[in-house]
Amino acid sequence: MPVQSPFDLPEGDPFGPHTLPYGVFSTADAPDLRRLGVRYGRHVLDLAALPDALPGTVPAPHAALLTAASLNPLLAAGRPVWQAVHAAVRAALTDPAHRTAVAPLLRPLDDVTLRLPFEVADYVDFYSSEHHATNVGRIFRPDGAALPPNWKHLPIGYHGRAGTVVVSGTPVVRPHGQRKAPADPAPVFGPSTRLDIEAEVGFVVGTPSALHAPVGLDAFREHVFGVCLVNDWSARDIQAWEYVPLGPFLGKSFATSVSAWITPLDAFDASRTAPPARDVAPLPYLDDAATEPGGLDLRIEVRLNGQVISRPPFAAMYWTAAQQLAHMTVNGASLRTGDLYASGTVSGPEPDQLGCLLELTRGKGPYLQDGDEITLTAWAPGPDGARIGLGEVTGRVLPAAELPAGRPA
Repeated sequence: MPVQSPFDLPEGDPFGPHTLPYGVFSTADAPDLRRLGVRYGRHVLDLAALPDALPGTVPAPHAALLTAASLNPLLAAGRPVWQAVHAAVRAALTDPAHRTAVAPLLRPLDDVTLRLPFEVADYVDFYSSEHHATNVGRIFRPDGAALPPNWKHLPIGYHGRAGTVVVSGTPVVRPHGQRKAPADPAPVFGPSTRLDIEAEVGFVVGTPSALHAPVGLDAFREHVFGVCLVNDWSARDIQAWEYVPLGPFLGKSFATSVSAWITPLDAFDASRTAPPARDVAPLPYLDDAATEPGGLDLRIEVRLNGQVISRPPFAAMYWTAAQQLAHMTVNGASLRTGDLYASGTVSGPEPDQLGCLLELTRGKGPYLQDGDEITLTAWAPGPDGARIGLGEVTGRVLPAAELPAGRPA
C-alpha cells in the first residue's frame, strides 16, 4: 500500500489549512532544543527551517521570530505580523509548487515531544457559564440564591498561578491541603479526596497594553492571538474550606493544563455566534450589542478513561472573551504578552453538557481516582464545511506525593 502524502489530509481533518495552530516541539536527537511548529494533520511543520527552504515566502523582517524557543516573540509582534506569517505558512503547505521544498520540514506528530507553547505571564480564570454557576450555586447554597447578586453585572474571575500552567500530557499529582466537612469539628490535612476537572477554553494574549489604558471590546482582535483548551483541575474539598471570603487558592493553584497547540483567533471567524440573550443590561464598557458577535460555536468533548462523559457547548457562555478582556483591564490593569485567561467551566442546559464532575454528580461524587485520565477535545465549524480544531488537553492523576519529614500528616 502506498504511503499517504502528509499534504493529503483525510476529509474532515480538523487540522487542515483553515486551522494551522502553533506550538513548540523538540525531537529525540535534540531534546533540549525547542522549535516552533505548525500542526498540519498528523504532522508538524518546522517553522524555523521554513524561511531557508522557501526564501521569500516568510517576509524577511518576520523570519527571525520563527527561530525562537517559544511563541512569545511572535505573540508580541502584533496582529499584522500574525496575519502575514499565517498567510505564508498556509501558502507553503497548500501550493503544490512548494511540496518538494516543504516535505522534508514535515515531521510526524508521533515523533516529536510537544512543549508548553508560550511563557505564561499571568493567568486569570473566569466564571462565565450561567448554567455552571447556577448548578454550583444550588449545590453549595441549596437554601439561597443560586447566583450571587453581581453575577449578571460583571464577569467574575480570580487571579491564578501562572507557574503551574502545564502542557497537555503532564501528569497531575493529587494535592495536599486542609479540608473540613460541615459536620467536622475541625479541619484535617491530607490529600484531596474530591479531585475534579473543569472543561474550559483559554485565550492567549499577544500584544500588550499600557498601564492605566483599558482595552475596549473593539480592540479584542488586536490583543488576543489565539485560543486553546484548558483543564482547570480543582480540589473541591480544599476549595470549599478555603474560598470564603477571598475565593479559590490552593484548591486550584496546583495545576492547570493547556493544549500544546494555540489556534489563531482569526481561524474561528466562521464559528462566531451571538451570546445568549441577557436579561440584565450590561454597563457601557461591557455592552456588546453593536459589536461583532462575541460568542464562539465550539463543540467540546470530555472523556474519562476513554469514555465520553460530557459534551459542553461553548456557544452557551453568558459572558464572551471580549467582555472578559474588557473587564480585566477596565481598572487600568495592563496586559502582558503571554497572559492567559480562561472562560471558566463550560456547561450547557442538558445533563450531558456539564463541564465538571461536581455538576455531573450533583456534588455527591465519585470524583477522580488515582490513575484516571481526562482528555478534552474540541472543534468549531469553519468555512466551506471545514472543521477548525483545538489541540487536546490530557492529564493523568498520580497519587499524592509523600511529604518531607517534619511536615504535617
